[in-house]
Amino acid sequence: MNREQDLYPPVKALLERQGYTVKGEVGAADIVAVRDGDAPVIVELKLRFTLALFHQAITRLKLTDLVYVAVYKPTGRTARRALKDNLALCRRLGLGLITVRADGTVEVQCDPGPYAPRKNKARAARLLREFDRLQGDPNAGGATRHGIVTAYRQDALKCAAYLAENGPSKGADVARSVAVPVATRLMRENHYGWFEKVEKGIYGLTSEGAEGLKHWAYSWEQAD
Repeated sequence: MNREQDLYPPVKALLERQGYTVKGEVGAADIVAVRDGDAPVIVELKLRFTLALFHQAITRLKLTDLVYVAVYKPTGRTARRALKDNLALCRRLGLGLITVRADGTVEVQCDPGPYAPRKNKARAARLLREFDRLQGDPNAGGATRHGIVTAYRQDALKCAAYLAENGPSKGADVARSVAVPVATRLMRENHYGWFEKVEKGIYGLTSEGAEGLKHWAYSWEQAD
């Protein structure tokens, strides 16, 4: 399908099977469908998701609550992710979503209507725990160019700074000195390549760790 017009016949056929009388290009709307006793249905057509498509559809909500956007169904992993994200957006906006496959098969991904997502209490609790653990506001400055600072990374920075000052040390000493109870496990797991095991229970700082302290200097000041 290379043109928006190619979407029209399969979408029209879908609506006609449901008892609607369908006409294209009515006023500013791409498709208008009418059925006795029901509110009109408006469908806006685009080959792909665009901001303009959502703007058009939101404007049509001033005319009827039954507004759909219809797009060619994308393929591929990235496209499937985009479809999922835009489906969530349609639901948030109260819009319906129709996709049309290359063979003309029409799929109604969601219907228009109010959307009230259930809150995920477990995720909210994890978010607040991370907020409490994160010291200062390390992601407000230039450190974000290296990545987002997490409480875990701040703990690693504390351990690295201790080793940089004191040399190879026992995990228990590091944990006690920098107030990171999981210091030994953190250095053993060594997610960032900053630590090396010198001997049993004793860890030192690698060259990557020394560089890490330089790169994350702003974050370290926040965590200190």
